[in-house]
Amino acid sequence: MDTIIMTIVIFSGISGVLAAILTISDRTIGNYGEVTLTINEDKIYTVKGGSSLLDTLRNEQIFIPSACGGKGTCGYCKVVVLEGGGPVLATEKPLLTKEELENNTRLSCQCKVKQNIKAKIPEELFNVKEYAVIVEKMEQLTPTIKKLRFNLGEEEISFKPGQYVQLKAPAYEGNDEEVYRAYSLASSVNDKHAIELLTGFTGGITTTYVHQHLKEGDTAYINGPYGEFYYHEDDGPIIFAGAGTGMAPIISILQYMADNNIMREAIFFFGARTMNDLFLVDKIKGFEEKLNLRFIPTLSREESPEWKGEKGRVPNAIDKYIENGENYSAYLCGSPAMIDSIVEALVKKNVPADKIYFDKF
Repeated sequence: MDTIIMTIVIFSGISGVLAAILTISDRTIGNYGEVTLTINEDKIYTVKGGSSLLDTLRNEQIFIPSACGGKGTCGYCKVVVLEGGGPVLATEKPLLTKEELENNTRLSCQCKVKQNIKAKIPEELFNVKEYAVIVEKMEQLTPTIKKLRFNLGEEEISFKPGQYVQLKAPAYEGNDEEVYRAYSLASSVNDKHAIELLTGFTGGITTTYVHQHLKEGDTAYINGPYGEFYYHEDDGPIIFAGAGTGMAPIISILQYMADNNIMREAIFFFGARTMNDLFLVDKIKGFEEKLNLRFIPTLSREESPEWKGEKGRVPNAIDKYIENGENYSAYLCGSPAMIDSIVEALVKKNVPADKIYFDKF
C-alpha cells in the first residue's frame, strides 16, 4: 500500500511540474507581446502576437475565407505578406503556386504573428461582416442532409447567387475548439434578412454541432459573404452539375434566374447514390415550370426497379445529353474528385474552359 501511495505522489508531483513548465512557457516563449499589424499600407492595428494571421485578423473583425477552419488544407485563406511573416512553412507549399510564392503569398492560417507584420488583402474583405442569427427552422431532407434557415433580424446581407458564408461551431461537449466552416447559400439574394444553408453530416466538428447540438431558436454566428463562384450575366445555354449539398449554390442561382425572368436554356445534372439521397425535387420541378430548365438526376447505386431515371455518374449523363457544348457555360459544385471528372467530360464536349465555373468542397 505504501508503494502505491508513494507512486501516486511521485506521478502527481511530476504532473504538477510539467503543468508549471507549460504555463511558464506559454507566458514567456509564446508571449510575443504587442505587435503592429499593417494592412494595405493604410490600416494599422496593435495586436497581441502569437496567434495565426487568420485568427489575428478575425479578432479585428476582418474575416478571411477559410473552408477548413484554419487547418492548412483548403488553401482559401491566402494573403500577401510583405514583411514580418517569417519563412514559408512546408504545410503551405503544396497549396501555393510558384507565382504565388514569388509574390509573397501565404496561408494566413499557417503564418504566425510574432513581430511587426505587413500584409495585403482584397479591399472587399473589409465589407465582410459577422452576423448573430437565430435558427428559424431546421428541416431533415435526407438521412444525412439538413436545411437550415437563419433569421438575421434587422441586419441585412447582400451576396451574389452562388457565394458562401462561414458558420462558426463553438466549443461543445466533446469538442474544445472553436472552428469555422464554409457553406454555400441556398437562398434568394432578394431575401435580405434571412439565409438558408444545406449541411451534410460527416462526423466533423461543425456538422456534429449542426446535426447534434444546434436547435431551432438557438443563436448562431456566420460571417460572409465570400467566393468567386457566382452567376455571370451572359448569353447562351447553361449546364449545372452538383451532388449532395453541392445543390445549394445552384438553388440560389436558379432562384435568381426565376426572380429575374432569365430564360436561358439550362440543364441540371444532379448526382446521388439512391432515391433516398434525392431532395428538394419538388423545388427543382417548380424551377422547371418557371424556367427553360431540364432536371436530370442520375443515381450511381440505385437497383430498385422503381427508378426509371438515369443511372451512373454525372459525366456519363453529360456524355449522353450534351452533343456540342461550345456555346455553353457551366456551374459545378461538389467534391474535388467529382468536379475534376465533370470538367474533363465538359472539355471533351467543347465547353470553353474559361466558362466552366466551379466550387470544390
